[in-house]
Amino acid sequence: MTRNKDGVGSKPISLLLLGSRTIGAAAFKTHCLEIMADVERSGVEVVITKHRKAVARLLPAPSFGAAFCGALRGSVIRVGDIAEPLEAKWENDDANFA
Repeated sequence: MTRNKDGVGSKPISLLLLGSRTIGAAAFKTHCLEIMADVERSGVEVVITKHRKAVARLLPAPSFGAAFCGALRGSVIRVGDIAEPLEAKWENDDANFA
């Protein structure tokens, strides 16, 4: 149990209940890899501050899983050789290039 400035006891608040954690830029720079591992493990975002103003958020990356790989398979239709020239004759408009 911790005591506030009035001397009244209170239970510590879990960071998981808050949904995010705040850390100063200097402390983040010092402990960057540890904080990144913690965010990955716990899933709780970290708000990075400079002079007590929020400047960045570190969020856990979404996991795409196996569904992401090959999700567009079968959505492209091959109609022919894309490198072969077209049969249509192209004419330039000399008035636009003068």
